Amino acid sequence: MTSVPPHLRVDSPMGLLRLTTDGEHLTGVWFEDHRHGPGDVGPAAGPGQVPAVLESAAHQLGEYFAGERTVFELPVATRGTAFQERVWAALRTIPYGRTWSYRQLADAVGSPGAARAVGLANGRNPVSIVVPCHRVVGADGSITGYGGGVARKQLLLDLEAGADARQLF
Repeated sequence: MTSVPPHLRVDSPMGLLRLTTDGEHLTGVWFEDHRHGPGDVGPAAGPGQVPAVLESAAHQLGEYFAGERTVFELPVATRGTAFQERVWAALRTIPYGRTWSYRQLADAVGSPGAARAVGLANGRNPVSIVVPCHRVVGADGSITGYGGGVARKQLLLDLEAGADARQLF
């Protein structure tokens, strides 16, 4: 039986986040009420038990929420189907402050016409914020589904559009 590395609970301006790791990589950033959350993530890290990658993730997320970071520099590992992995890799190429439509994302993964399938894969992204699934919007620019809720998605987009973080949170 393999032991699960402890997860880290982080307070953020958007509520409690649970950060998970495989011991070397960031494997999850989950809102407390995440629609497709992981369920049991094992024990919470106690003092002196926080894996370095989770400490770094918490620090970088803090900088992001303060409007001081536009790119995450973290080792990330996801586990999904081949199609999901292609979608999640493409999400990492959407620049900070920009949005793509689901159709643009489908084109980027070589599956034109698969906007609905791309949306489903996008909704299963396990590493919210760091793998920026919030940057995908409807074809008309409308704010559509988000595992953490559309209100949070709008806040993230507003932050990246240059809104003063102190005014948002």
